[in-house]
Amino acid sequence: MKATRIIITAMNLKWAHKAANALRGFASSVIACGCEADIERELLPSETPDGRPGISLMIFAMSTKDLEKQVPTRVGQSVMTTATTSCYAGILDGKQIAMGKSLRFFGDGYQISKVINGRRFWRIPVMHGEFICEDTTGVTNAIGGGNFLVLAKTARHALTACEKAVDEINKIPGVITAFPGGMVGSGSKVGSKYDFLPASTNEVYCPTLKGQVNSELSEEIGSVLEIVIDGLDEESINEAMRVGIKAVCSFGPKKGIFRISAGNYGGELGPYHFHLRKILK
Repeated sequence: MKATRIIITAMNLKWAHKAANALRGFASSVIACGCEADIERELLPSETPDGRPGISLMIFAMSTKDLEKQVPTRVGQSVMTTATTSCYAGILDGKQIAMGKSLRFFGDGYQISKVINGRRFWRIPVMHGEFICEDTTGVTNAIGGGNFLVLAKTARHALTACEKAVDEINKIPGVITAFPGGMVGSGSKVGSKYDFLPASTNEVYCPTLKGQVNSELSEEIGSVLEIVIDGLDEESINEAMRVGIKAVCSFGPKKGIFRISAGNYGGELGPYHFHLRKILK
């Protein structure tokens, strides 16, 4: 995949979160959303370009062209519209895609650009004051779809274990879990019996289909959840999967967690393969 990181600041962390949560809305899967986005971490004022509280957020897509569509639209509709916010590049190197470069026209001719230390920023007048937005943000190569499956006794057992796993994964820099709450309730496989669908239900892991398909689930398993991880490099995804799996395994069979597996798809989903046993070594 391709990815960019943007930094959203605001008068306080509450409003930076509101902008970030709006931007990452409907960005769980490239299958239908066009991109995958999530908060990477909170930033202290000392870590942001303008000395205000901030959020580091990453956006992943299948191509730079897709990012070029998604970034200005989402920043314009979700960040510029949020009170007191500003938006900056979180990746300075690599190919640059427009951010403030596109949004400046909202200023209707009253916008002003400033270049500071070689970086161009746009000051766009808006009703709450002005919206500061960096001209461009950098794009880097990235990896999507690192995953593991949690096979549990009930949905409550699976959810409790996966919540702990996502908490641990969120501590790893350079990765996101873009699905709601960091986990996938539906799961999927590549392809479908219907030609118009690129993905469909993963029937061998659906508990209600045990008697109808060649199920991967034993009798005691009543619920499966998937955690999908996007990252800037293999090392980050490896570490995120490692800490996530260890967090789930800490519950064990007595607390309803029976197995860990992964979506394999015959190794055809992409060039990067993450072998669970190797990761846990």
